[in-house]
Amino acid sequence: MIKKVQLPLQTLNLVVGFMVWVIISSLLPFIREDIDIPADKIAILTAVPVVLGSILRIPLGYYANIIGARLVFLISFILLLFPVFYISEASSYIDLIIGGLFLGVGGAVFSVGVTSLPKYYPKEKHGFVNGIYGAGNIGTAISTFAAPIIATQVGWSLTVKLYLILLLIFAALNFLFGDRKEVKVKTPIVEQIKGVYKNEKLWYFSLFYFITFGSFVAFTVYLPNFLVTNFELDKVDAGIRTAGFIAVATFFRPVGGWLGDKFQPLFLLMGVFAVYTFAAVILAFSPSLVLYSIGCLVIALCAGIGNGVIFKLVPFYFNKQAGIANGIVSMMGGLGGFFPPLLLASIHAITGQYSIGFMLLSSVSLASLVLVVNMYYQDKLHLSQQVFNSTGQGIIVTDISGKIKAVNPAFTMLTGFSEEEAVGETPRILKTGRQDKGFYDEMWNNIKEYGMWQGEIWNRKKNGEEFLEWLNISAVKDETGEDVSYVGTFTDITAHRQVEGNQS
Repeated sequence: MIKKVQLPLQTLNLVVGFMVWVIISSLLPFIREDIDIPADKIAILTAVPVVLGSILRIPLGYYANIIGARLVFLISFILLLFPVFYISEASSYIDLIIGGLFLGVGGAVFSVGVTSLPKYYPKEKHGFVNGIYGAGNIGTAISTFAAPIIATQVGWSLTVKLYLILLLIFAALNFLFGDRKEVKVKTPIVEQIKGVYKNEKLWYFSLFYFITFGSFVAFTVYLPNFLVTNFELDKVDAGIRTAGFIAVATFFRPVGGWLGDKFQPLFLLMGVFAVYTFAAVILAFSPSLVLYSIGCLVIALCAGIGNGVIFKLVPFYFNKQAGIANGIVSMMGGLGGFFPPLLLASIHAITGQYSIGFMLLSSVSLASLVLVVNMYYQDKLHLSQQVFNSTGQGIIVTDISGKIKAVNPAFTMLTGFSEEEAVGETPRILKTGRQDKGFYDEMWNNIKEYGMWQGEIWNRKKNGEEFLEWLNISAVKDETGEDVSYVGTFTDITAHRQVEGNQS
């Protein structure tokens, strides 16, 4: 029973964490009425909670494996009581900065669920499960939509205090219904980091999540104030529109995870970054409110699908180091939400518009598209190399002149010739002299005419021992039909032939 409630419980935990994470940006138009906040400091104030919310994702992901998600969520919610109360009593910009920094714990809890929940489900469901959990970022939409409405009735200070009740409730729920018997993984953090940091895929996924989740967070904290100042919308209307952006991104996150389970995830990411590039170009031209809304919604859709797909890929490639890999990737996503608001604010201060910032998003998305395509083909090459190296048959690859270009480990095991000794030579190093010229002429005539030849042939090992092999030679052709190389695969059948001889 306890195991069955972990997905809904941890998803609701994330909802609450993200609700708390964006308290300041959700209520900023109200807070500014009581606290003097310089216009050039707004971007910093809204971005500050993202800093700790990003950095803490690494240790929280790690400790989710060490002590279990139950305790990590419970401790996190208790710790959040202090900055939330402090912000409710804030009277200066510095108070908001200090409290906002520690609100980051609410955003950091993301790495807890993506580390814990895959333990309860088979691999083929990890994308959908992490997508469902990731939909907990709807918490930002709930705060963005509901907090301004409540604040118009009771004021922003009391609105913030209401979050204290929510945190206490969920601390109790985790104490009662969290899984005390969750499987623990106690590999030291240094060993886990050593196991992943040299893997280029980790940094590719970090970049991709930097864009997809980063843009989600950036638009979440930047849109409410931007819509009020740039399009002169009222505060509640701006909150509702921002909540719509968050809702779209949130809804499509489990859709992205489900699609990642059903289809090739890297193909899906190609589509995501292609559309991202186009949508960012639209926003760069400072369109009307209608076109701007369309561009934002398209980015929300891509962010949701992209977030879901990426967290299908991370546990797939980093199964044994899921905690630390999830922490690093999700940290980079959080930082992706920290820098863009600051960058947009700086660009706007210099140029008076946001176009250059959106063109940068378009350029980075295009670069990511190229990297995903490269990853896809690198994976295919890696798979081919694994097949080449692990097959039990000897394989020898030559160019059209007969010079050996590659051999596999089974070739070395069967013949005694190492790769260094064979490459650059010709297959004559295996020749015994048992087959005459006519034999080889007929073999090559078959290869030229039919593209292949197979049959028995006597060859010799490096130590001079002769052996009978079953050899298959195939021609590799280019798009014009010309031979470009030849691949021979062979098996030692000497022992088999001797058994047949004894039986006869």
